[in-house]
Amino acid sequence: MTEAHVKALSFITFILLGFLIKKKFTSKDETNGLKKIILLLALPATIFIALLQVNLNTELLILPLIALGFNVFLYAITPLLLNIIGITDSSTRHTAKLLLPSLAPGLSCFPFILEFLGAPYLGKAAMADLGNKFFVLFILYIIAISWFYKNQTSKPEPISTKLKALGKVMLFEPVNIFILVALLFVFSGIHMVNLPLFIQDNLNRLSSIMTPLVLLFIGLAVVIKKKQIAQIFSLLMLKSGVTLLIIGSIVTVTPVFDTNDILLMLVFGLSACSFWPFAHISSIAAKEVDTPEHKKTFHVDFALSILALSLPLSVLLILGILTAGNTFTKAPNILIFGFSVLGLGIIIPAFNGLKKGKLLQLNFSKLANTLVKNR
Repeated sequence: MTEAHVKALSFITFILLGFLIKKKFTSKDETNGLKKIILLLALPATIFIALLQVNLNTELLILPLIALGFNVFLYAITPLLLNIIGITDSSTRHTAKLLLPSLAPGLSCFPFILEFLGAPYLGKAAMADLGNKFFVLFILYIIAISWFYKNQTSKPEPISTKLKALGKVMLFEPVNIFILVALLFVFSGIHMVNLPLFIQDNLNRLSSIMTPLVLLFIGLAVVIKKKQIAQIFSLLMLKSGVTLLIIGSIVTVTPVFDTNDILLMLVFGLSACSFWPFAHISSIAAKEVDTPEHKKTFHVDFALSILALSLPLSVLLILGILTAGNTFTKAPNILIFGFSVLGLGIIIPAFNGLKKGKLLQLNFSKLANTLVKNR
């Protein structure tokens, strides 16, 4: 058994432990408390350490723009994926279009990048996530609020106040503060060894608890709902398949990437959907409490179901890629895997389409027989 497989089994064990102790967490607030410890303490410390080990260059500064471009691409193709699945309801489409292009690497791929690829690659992933954060916090909020005003007859309110609030959230979020401070240190030639020993010790201790806490949180957060599960599974598989095909095509056209850089692109692109768009959806849902269900801008339950299924599926795909060694650093293998995942996403809609076709055929036959009898 290779070291990668040992790590994977260890990670899965932690996830299962989280799932087994789930009943002991009697409220969502308790689970959210664990998530806050991760996002406010363990993750910022880990990213800070990782960035202080990265050699700063122009490539690192371009990463947020690349991630932002990837978000925009996912947003552009989401309507096509919804058409393939056969989702026509307006509120459901709006919900999926807001959630699918978003990424939550902090909870779904950062721990695995650290363990399998090392701190320098976690630093790169953290830089790329700045572009993703700008997209989910600002661009998706503007899109969501514009849909709300278009859907309602009320006069649009100025969104400048809300955007300023979101700006403060992004600027003062602990992860982003640590990234900015780390970049200032690197520019100034200050590295981890230059910091006082007690600060080094505290940062290392906080960093060491990140991976176990994230894995336990994944186990606690897993929610399996039968309603809409097939539809959402297909949607997430289609998104993942397209992501793999795009990255496989890039590697084919420009075969100059380091093997770990390819793995970084794959696991970052396969991150779970972010919780931030759900926050936008919830704030708009609060404005539509008295609005009839069929006139609401978003489908809150559908959003929760996407988040519930997205995290475990993302983790399974990421672990599968990282434990396969260098298998998925070769373009043909990435493309084959992409088509396979895409196929998994198409099977259920295709089967449903065949069932509908048979039903239509049966109904047509019944109608024809009835007409013949009446004649």
